[in-house]
Amino acid sequence: MSEIVHIKPPAEAESFEYKDLRQGEFWRHVPAYREVGEATFLDHLWQQKHAVKTPEELLGTIESLAPPEFIADAKAGFRLAPMAVRVSPYAISLIDWNAPYDDPIRRQFIPVASTLLPDHPRLTLDSLHEQDDSPVPGLVHRYVDKALFLPLNTCPVYCRFCTRSYAIGPDTENVDKVALAKTPKQWEDAFAYIAQRPELEDIVISGGDTYQLAPKNIEFIGNALLDIPHVRRMRFATKGPAIMPMKIVTHVEWLDALASIVDRGRKLGKDVVLHTHFNSAQEITWITERAMRMLFERGIFVRNQSVLIRGVNDTPERMRMLVKRLGHINVHPYYVYMHDMVKGVEELRTTIGTATEIEKFVRGSTAGFNSPTFVCDAPGGGGKRDVHSYEYYDRENGIAVYAAPSVKPGKAFLYFDPIDRLSADAQARWVVPELQEQMIHEAVRKAGIGDEQLVLA
Repeated sequence: MSEIVHIKPPAEAESFEYKDLRQGEFWRHVPAYREVGEATFLDHLWQQKHAVKTPEELLGTIESLAPPEFIADAKAGFRLAPMAVRVSPYAISLIDWNAPYDDPIRRQFIPVASTLLPDHPRLTLDSLHEQDDSPVPGLVHRYVDKALFLPLNTCPVYCRFCTRSYAIGPDTENVDKVALAKTPKQWEDAFAYIAQRPELEDIVISGGDTYQLAPKNIEFIGNALLDIPHVRRMRFATKGPAIMPMKIVTHVEWLDALASIVDRGRKLGKDVVLHTHFNSAQEITWITERAMRMLFERGIFVRNQSVLIRGVNDTPERMRMLVKRLGHINVHPYYVYMHDMVKGVEELRTTIGTATEIEKFVRGSTAGFNSPTFVCDAPGGGGKRDVHSYEYYDRENGIAVYAAPSVKPGKAFLYFDPIDRLSADAQARWVVPELQEQMIHEAVRKAGIGDEQLVLA
């Protein structure tokens, strides 16, 4: 018998850290949850009722866990935020309150005034121009064969970096929200449009967040779309599993409704899946694993779409940990988006260069089907572009130029790196409007796309 030769050395114990999920009743270290038992904490209605929405509620929840100066900072941050604040007890309990400024979950949901940066001068409120591609309220038709259906404007939590901060959640001191399709009559108008367009084969149901749809509306929307012969694929999109996984465990009717649409779709030869949104490995606990196992057992395929966020997942090691941990719980990493150019959260964005380097590192660390594609959803309505597929990238001035020949041919779409990540000389140039125009025109010229008047930014 020949001796087995080990070409590669054995994996070190640290490489299996992605399997070490947080266990036990970890929420009890939070003063407001100290007496909360497992059955109560896993109740999705309790989670919704006790979500933190104001600085006063935050203080009443964590009490002395965080220093007073942080609470004061957060109070000012709440007032300045373009998004309303709503954070589930689950998410609150996962934050490291000994170091809240650096915590990846806190950074996503709780604003603080001291870290805010000025918005990029080229930022617009609806940076992806979704309203320009909206034929009826609550429907975005940008790609030839796909439409985005937005049947509600509420979420179980509100992400600071939300692309649809122009419409999602209640009005704030800084933003009056645009109305989406919130009534069954408006839903019917969207269905009618889809039915009249035989090229539409793929429908994303988002919002808002489909976690907030009642079971009867999951079935109503799902069946209405399945009844349209040319609709072949549907995706229900939700942040919920990342910040309130217990809903899947304890809201049996919601899970049954989703499973019924998946099952009916399969019988019709149509693909119905769940898309979710984990951004950090810290969001995944034993509760998440239980919830994802329930989805898996019901035959519900789950894909994940992350956002690349500074201080959350913008290092190769953090992103690899997230990707590996997602694979461990049967969630397939699908996309990692460049952080959209969203009002009031400039300190969360990072650079195109950072994204390309992280993608190089992550690819090859696990199976290809569990390796996400890093994309830039091109401002101006160009759609998703592979992040490294730019026509030209001016690293010095932070300008990436993309083309979208199958979406809007002949146009240039620009993504801008955060100015504070540029050199001092480049930062000085962005202060001068005339120099801004010169830098942009030069980047488009070098990209070779065409007439500079076709630039969308």
